[in-house]
Amino acid sequence: MTDATTAAPVLLARQGATAVLTLNRPAQRNAIDDGMREGLEAAIAELRADETVRAVILTGAGQNFCAGGDLAALGIRRTAWQGRERIRRLHRWFRELSNLEKPVIAAVDGSAFGAGLSLALAADFVVATDRARFCAVFARVGLVPDLGAMWLLPRIVGLQRAKELFFSARILSAAQAQDLGLVFRIVPQADLIDAALALAARFHTAPTEVIGITKTVLNQSFNLDQAALAELEAAAQAIALAGDYHSDAVERFRERKPPAFDWNSAPDGPATKG
Repeated sequence: MTDATTAAPVLLARQGATAVLTLNRPAQRNAIDDGMREGLEAAIAELRADETVRAVILTGAGQNFCAGGDLAALGIRRTAWQGRERIRRLHRWFRELSNLEKPVIAAVDGSAFGAGLSLALAADFVVATDRARFCAVFARVGLVPDLGAMWLLPRIVGLQRAKELFFSARILSAAQAQDLGLVFRIVPQADLIDAALALAARFHTAPTEVIGITKTVLNQSFNLDQAALAELEAAAQAIALAGDYHSDAVERFRERKPPAFDWNSAPDGPATKG
């Protein structure tokens, strides 16, 4: 994985079975440029292939998570066809991130604006500081929501509220975002990474493959009818029943041993709200 001492736009480091993916353009509030796009694509492919990674933390260097797309790059004039292909390339790696079959935790401080909001929404859990701010800022610069925001946000907050957030481009505090279901937990700024690592560590003994396939089915649950979802459930359960983790869990139960995965016995980490 990438050495965290380098000046690459994306850093990938390990904390045990947790991978920490850091957006690393702090002077630009971690705005996404072409270098960061390429770095994210490579890092996500690496995370997908690495079976030793049990959970992923996505965060930003410095005082912000991600301010969105780099306006300098956005200001370059392109044909409509070039602009279309640029967005399509984004979605090749963004779909891999939002459907990564491992728990993903966004650790958000400062701004999560525009495409930065989309990155946070792609995570399974958002841990935020009390100074985090969230904004679907696209309308302010005359753009439609991108990087999957129009797919993700309505699924979290509902269609009417998503319209309001997109149309108004208003800024949400961490507490407001939590009230809407965007934020899982709020922690003090000094505790952000420790809290995210503590949450990630809870999954180190979890059945990663089972959580992954559950996530894949859940991500389709708004798009399919009951019968189609039942077929996905049946296939997923057949795979899980044939797995070593399930066999071991049954054996532990028979021998009256504690389960390998027990959420309630995991350490809580720093004091949190939520």
